[in-house]
Amino acid sequence: MKIAAVGCGVLLLIAGVVAMIGVGGYNRLVTLDEGVDSAWGQVENVYQRRADLIPNLVETVKGAAEFEQETFTAVVEARAKVGQVNFEQAPDAAQMQQFQSAQDGLSSALARLLVVVERYPDLKATNAFRDLQVQLEGTENRIATERHRYNEVARDFNTVRRSFPTIFIANFFGFEAKAYFEATEGAEAPPVVEF
Repeated sequence: MKIAAVGCGVLLLIAGVVAMIGVGGYNRLVTLDEGVDSAWGQVENVYQRRADLIPNLVETVKGAAEFEQETFTAVVEARAKVGQVNFEQAPDAAQMQQFQSAQDGLSSALARLLVVVERYPDLKATNAFRDLQVQLEGTENRIATERHRYNEVARDFNTVRRSFPTIFIANFFGFEAKAYFEATEGAEAPPVVEF
């Protein structure tokens, strides 16, 4: 009788330890998952800041100089495409590619706009344009910072998710790996500066 009681006690103890590990692992995954979603929200926040600055930049440039309508159109269209790509939570790999593609299109259009501006010295001298250019540069730095932070929390989540025994809990409860921001193709090559 005592052996059966000791055996039941040992089984209960083992079941309790396993349950505690399971609950702890699940709670850690939930905490990290929320951290990734929060970091993603901040990434969207700084991209939205950039999108909000663009109409002001375009109107300032348009008011100070007359030049290629094609450039304005490209910036406006790229901003519209960015506005169509929104997610409620951190995106999966396919959604991340869609998001990155839209953001790359906007970055390219803005680069063309700034190149065209170089042809107009009076425009560069206006306070409004200079202020907007500083704001845009600051926003681009914030975007880089928030993308870096997002990749860090996504890495932390993915590391814990793949760890033993948490991987069993993650698979059971459907915690999927988080996608990372990756460098744009060709970004490893230094830009060519010509005067």
